[in-house]
Amino acid sequence: MYVHRQTKIRRSAVAALLLLIMLALSACGGQSNLFSFDTGSEATLTTSRVPWDYKIVEATVGDLVGSDMTILPDNDLLPNDNNYATGDRIWVLQFMDAELTTDENQKNEVRLSSWTTLKTYSDQATAEQDLAELKVSITTEVDLVGVYKTEYEGKTRAFAVLELPTGNRIKQPIDDARYTALEKEQKASVVLEEVHDFADYDLAFAKFRGWAE
Repeated sequence: MYVHRQTKIRRSAVAALLLLIMLALSACGGQSNLFSFDTGSEATLTTSRVPWDYKIVEATVGDLVGSDMTILPDNDLLPNDNNYATGDRIWVLQFMDAELTTDENQKNEVRLSSWTTLKTYSDQATAEQDLAELKVSITTEVDLVGVYKTEYEGKTRAFAVLELPTGNRIKQPIDDARYTALEKEQKASVVLEEVHDFADYDLAFAKFRGWAE
């Protein structure tokens, strides 16, 4: 009789334990979303490297190191292809590129590189001529995404959103007259600066430089 009673007690305990486990699993199942991640809601990011800017800087030839030379004041080391002498006054073409990250709403985040010396010149006119071919100003029409106004502390501001030929969108402040002129338009006339890559001229990045009147 004692053994039979102990068996019944063990069976009741096992049944109770199984019931508790089932209730726990059911509760966890109802709260499984606490640890889930909705990957479908993550923004899609596109990153590319684009040419950003050039400049001409006056410099001086420093030490000659074999077939190379140092450029003062930054001590950049470059090939001395033009057989400069120490102390010669020269002009230097410098380049900056950018890492451009664009999200699914065409909003951009820009991370600029440091300046890199590309080429030297014995006279400023030749340097400026190359610069004019690498940074080209053009007047063209671009897509007008739309115009809108915001109000803060009683002050109203107006903006235009443009889509440039490179696909990125920019927001520009505008006055009331331009807001009215663009309100029903799908295109806008603008001045762009095309910055071409030194090594691959067909690769270019367009930057807004003003409205074409």
